[in-house]
Amino acid sequence: MNVDLTRLNNNIDDYVDVDFNYNFNKEELDGTDLLECSADIKGDITKNSMGDIMLNINVSGVMVIPCAITLKPTEYPYNIEITGSLAEKLDKKDNFFTNTLDIFPIIWENILMEIPMRVVSDEAKDIKLSGDGWKLITDEDITSSPLAELEDLIKDREVR
Repeated sequence: MNVDLTRLNNNIDDYVDVDFNYNFNKEELDGTDLLECSADIKGDITKNSMGDIMLNINVSGVMVIPCAITLKPTEYPYNIEITGSLAEKLDKKDNFFTNTLDIFPIIWENILMEIPMRVVSDEAKDIKLSGDGWKLITDEDITSSPLAELEDLIKDREVR
């Protein structure tokens, strides 16, 4: 996702328009919880009065993540605003910035931060969570430590 900054660096244009769609491939998704991910990237890159290159883009799309209960692929929409200076991302040689910028690492880093800890699909909401002699226990169901009774017995013996 290289963006040409030549016209911006030479003060010919006031901004560089960023507008494209991207579907991440399997190799890019390796090591993440994502099964699929697409991104619609829109915004611009400008130069402020101090000469700093500024990024102002919106990244939206859909990531597909396994359901926490059924492990079936579940779509999760996301929308990210990315703004800020790119001074540390640009290579400066002889007091001039390079003419291209790869914004993929910036976008990818922000998408990775948006991955939720868990997603439950609509199908899983109707799933049976208890039966004859068993019940699915969630974090919300746990009110005390499983060893609470043992701790009480130890405290009683220490008092005697």
